[in-house]
Amino acid sequence: MYLAESSTVIRRAVAAGHRPRSFLLEPKWLPDLEPLLARVGAGEHGDIPVYLAEQDLLEQITGFHLHRGALAAMHRPPLAPVAQVVAGARRVAILEDIVDHTNVGAAFRSAAGLGVDAVLVTPRCADPFYRRSVRVSMGTVFQVPWTRIDPWPAGIATLRDAGFVTAALALDEHSIRLDDLADDPPERLAVVLGAEGHGLKARTVAECDRVVRIPMAGGVDSLNVAAAAAVAFWATRTRS
Repeated sequence: MYLAESSTVIRRAVAAGHRPRSFLLEPKWLPDLEPLLARVGAGEHGDIPVYLAEQDLLEQITGFHLHRGALAAMHRPPLAPVAQVVAGARRVAILEDIVDHTNVGAAFRSAAGLGVDAVLVTPRCADPFYRRSVRVSMGTVFQVPWTRIDPWPAGIATLRDAGFVTAALALDEHSIRLDDLADDPPERLAVVLGAEGHGLKARTVAECDRVVRIPMAGGVDSLNVAAAAAVAFWATRTRS
């Protein structure tokens, strides 16, 4: 299971076909979610339980301040194979060992907004369906197809066999500028982004077809990984 926080995220999860297990709501949010509860068969409309609690009790139960006053426990759908997720995709993002759930959620939101067709996460990457990832992504983790790529980085060969050019974002003396990649983009491109702090593993960089850097100014060597993802997705977006 996973937890969806806020009425907006809950609606997007249900719209994506995910099934609720139960709801925990502040009473004032009940009228707002009543049509959705009726649609999924929750509370007085069916067998899915709806629990109500005031804000103070919600905070005691959850351990944090629930800004939007609504939580839903959702059934987690099974992950699809990599080949199925990338079939027909032209732009793919790969998140390697990113451990901050906020960065994962922000990367998914950028992927959704900037035309990335699918996201692959490595075995040690934080869970995109973790509550904070889901909330920061504004529910776009339900919109962008994703799965885990394992083994890694050996899985790069699977993408290469599918016709993808893999581009590692890394600070490397042999790297090319992101502008150069964007000027002559491959038909199918997988952008690989590394963990906070140390970036991509050396073996991953060696396995990729190209190494790319974002030109920087002001004595800054790099961007936060979520910001770098947005820049890379925008620069390499498909134009047709």
